[in-house]
Amino acid sequence: MISYEPFWGTLRASGETTYTLISRYRISSSTIDRLRKNKPISTTTINDLCRILRCDVADILRYVPSENDQAL
Repeated sequence: MISYEPFWGTLRASGETTYTLISRYRISSSTIDRLRKNKPISTTTINDLCRILRCDVADILRYVPSENDQAL
């Protein structure tokens, strides 16, 4: 499972808010909701967040093994 838990700490440390992501950078409110619920987002969006927050991918997400993952 992909967890966006690191994103929230990175966002706080950056001085940006969900409001500025939406209003200034045009990140959709549905994307913010997807981040809150650990739902999939595109790599393009991850790239945009890294550029906005000046951070690495690991500062946005991490992989957490889960028994609920789909079978391979």
